[in-house]
Amino acid sequence: MIAFVSGPVAALAPDAAVVEVGGVGMAVQCTPNTLSTLRLGQQAKLATSLVVREDSLTLYGFADDDERQTFELLQTASGVGPRLAQAMLAVHSPDALRRAVATGDEKALTAVPGIGKKGAQKLLLEYKDRLGEPLGTGGGPAIGTPVTSGWSDQLHAALIGLGYATREADEAVAAVTPQAEASEKPQVGQLLKAALQTLNRTR
Repeated sequence: MIAFVSGPVAALAPDAAVVEVGGVGMAVQCTPNTLSTLRLGQQAKLATSLVVREDSLTLYGFADDDERQTFELLQTASGVGPRLAQAMLAVHSPDALRRAVATGDEKALTAVPGIGKKGAQKLLLEYKDRLGEPLGTGGGPAIGTPVTSGWSDQLHAALIGLGYATREADEAVAAVTPQAEASEKPQVGQLLKAALQTLNRTR
């Protein structure tokens, strides 16, 4: 088990980062929120979870241990794999997910691509005794991470990664552009939530 990776950021992609560890480049799948905190050439430390499949080894990276543990707990529900668990964390911080489960908030879960109303009801039941109580009162740092540049590319790539068509992603980015331009520091988590809401309305 690889608990974390630490080293300079060698490359950044819309859905992954490469961290150099002892001369080896480790490709780590990350949410837009986590990626927005990384800078090329700068030191980074990411909590990680290794997902082993017959045909692949995939390393998922997170801003902290709470996010990683939540990612692993989310997969204990039937029908939830790493991609859906990562999609949940792309839309909600760990505390927001705990709060949604604690309050039975179906809408919070259906905001995640791939989760319908029945699926949300089932997951709320399954997670009730697994995720625990919310730790704080705020939305958590993941939703408020500022993105200093390239927010539209990150947002577009995140939507494609969550399964939306290029046209849908284009329209969603266009819909939230006024919101992003009105802010000095666009926040990718908030923009992603807003984009998903516009997509849900048009479906």
